[in-house]
Amino acid sequence: MLEIHLDRSNQAALHVQVAAEIRQAIAAGEAKPGERLPSASAFATYLEVNKNTVLRAFRLLRDEGLLELTKGRGGVKVVGTPERGKVLARVQDMLAFADSFGYRQQDVIEMIQSQGSG
Repeated sequence: MLEIHLDRSNQAALHVQVAAEIRQAIAAGEAKPGERLPSASAFATYLEVNKNTVLRAFRLLRDEGLLELTKGRGGVKVVGTPERGKVLARVQDMLAFADSFGYRQQDVIEMIQSQGSG
């Protein structure tokens, strides 16, 4: 089981914290591509949170291209690379930083686009 720490006094939603911890584990190479993760139920029990909290985190990471979710015995598989995990972790940090100044995600996207490619 990955070592995941939640800060219940943190303003960030629990599913966001769970996703961030798994993202960091992928970035650090602790969870490698092709590796299967424990089920949402097992994570929920371990973290003492609702199963839906873990499922929301899994879906978020699936949408980022880090996890593959299959029903039944397929479970949850890491498909993202450490490099992708590192970039996504930085993106999340940047969005949180921008949010602290009142910028929305769309504002940050527009700022990036105005910088051109490179």
